[in-house]
Amino acid sequence: MTLSVVIPTLDEAAVLADTLRHVRAVPEVVQVIVADGGSTDATRQIAEAADSIWVGAPRGRGAQCRAGSERATGTVIVFVHADTWLPPDAGTAISRALLEESGPGRVVAGGFRKRFHDAPRSMRGARFRSWLWFRLSGRLFGDQAIFVRRESLESIGGFPDSPLMEEFELVRRLERLGRIVLLEACVTASARRFRKHGVLSTYFRMAEVLWGYSRGVSADELRRRYDRR
Repeated sequence: MTLSVVIPTLDEAAVLADTLRHVRAVPEVVQVIVADGGSTDATRQIAEAADSIWVGAPRGRGAQCRAGSERATGTVIVFVHADTWLPPDAGTAISRALLEESGPGRVVAGGFRKRFHDAPRSMRGARFRSWLWFRLSGRLFGDQAIFVRRESLESIGGFPDSPLMEEFELVRRLERLGRIVLLEACVTASARRFRKHGVLSTYFRMAEVLWGYSRGVSADELRRRYDRR
């Protein structure tokens, strides 16, 4: 098994170097692709200095992840947010999960539990909440480092080019092919969005979008609502 890591970016110079350092600490990673949506800071220089492949793409995580994954050569593709750190044993954890027999029970994709490295006290327990959310919904958030067999991603037509909820749409399509799993291993995400907008406000914003998605509101409309808030 080899891993291609795709990192969507937009002006991520402040956090990208640390993320790349953690990615490079995973022995199974053979390729790092930074898919950028038009950064005007030093994101590109940082990516190229770390021997990453730079890919320009239309702005939006869906479009960027799609563009990046099209350049991937690893047997497994891992989508990592620019402020999320992989654990050193990420490759081992993914390999164990994918060592399933072929057939209906075959694991085709999955994600990690998560914790925050800079969260306020009110956000403690993220690792448990990520497990509970998956148990209740079967869905993964983008900052959980979603991984997928490259052949499975290709069979569903590639990463969904959606303006919002792209990770939910990805999992929805993949679960037709086989099992989606949540690993015991944990990624470390940043709480910068919660610090910037406030914990309650951010959770309310997320809940509003999730509710709209569950009611069939289009991704374009959800994007407009999200941006307005």
